[in-house]
Amino acid sequence: MEQPNKLKKVIWIAVLVFAVLLTGIYYYRYHFVFGDGTKAGTMNYFVHKGYVFKTYEGRLIQSGIRSPVQGNIQSNEFMFSVTDPHVADILNKNAGAFMELHYKEYLHTLPWRGVSVFVVDSVISVKPGNLNQP
Repeated sequence: MEQPNKLKKVIWIAVLVFAVLLTGIYYYRYHFVFGDGTKAGTMNYFVHKGYVFKTYEGRLIQSGIRSPVQGNIQSNEFMFSVTDPHVADILNKNAGAFMELHYKEYLHTLPWRGVSVFVVDSVISVKPGNLNQP
């Protein structure tokens, strides 16, 4: 008579361990902050878009140029997403300005968080853009 109760207990513990393991993997993949920091540059592009989940997406052009291959010159772009509507409003009102942004880097994206693993969570500073640029 005790054998079925012991089997139920083992199955219950196995299911619980499996659920905890899946929860840990989900957290690590989608909510663990892999890195954070700041980026500075000129706000080039900022848009609110999406089919099901409307997300804020932007592009910051960092000053200077880099050349990963000799002879190729390209701009250093930082593409990011924004989840906070207040931060999105600040960014939207300052297109073309030089900005310093604080971001968090995640390992994977979530549809409602945006298309980038970089999520800007605050604006550190905003300086008006240079109107004399070509």
